[in-house]
Amino acid sequence: METNRNCRRRAGSAGFTLIELLVVLVILGLLAALVGPRVLGYLGGARADAARLQIQSLEQALDLYRLDTGSYPSTQQGLQALIRDPGGVRGWRGPYLDSSTLPLDPWGRPYVYRSPGERGPYDLFSLGADGAPGGTGEAADVTSGRR
Repeated sequence: METNRNCRRRAGSAGFTLIELLVVLVILGLLAALVGPRVLGYLGGARADAARLQIQSLEQALDLYRLDTGSYPSTQQGLQALIRDPGGVRGWRGPYLDSSTLPLDPWGRPYVYRSPGERGPYDLFSLGADGAPGGTGEAADVTSGRR
């Protein structure tokens, strides 16, 4: 008789009801709907911040290059001149970056470099999430401080 009561109690209390599971799923869905956009917004801002930091690092390397050679690399030489001797440049003492490859922007594309630039001795920027000039929000260009 004791074992019959234990069996009945286990069978009656095992698991959750369908309504309890639906309530939990609705609560989780509401939380995801409220928190998800905020997390994605922080991620987009973090990528732009990472691009700004990488651009600052590249600017410092470009300044060192200019101190050694007397000018910034040309557009044709590009940022590759910071890691490999472009040839025919007096005073090159690189590499000017710690890495043997150029960093990509946080969206996986190369940084855009032009020298001479439209707004200074050079332009250095990332095209943002959309990979196209201009844009707003996460799609906005991330430019150097010199631009």
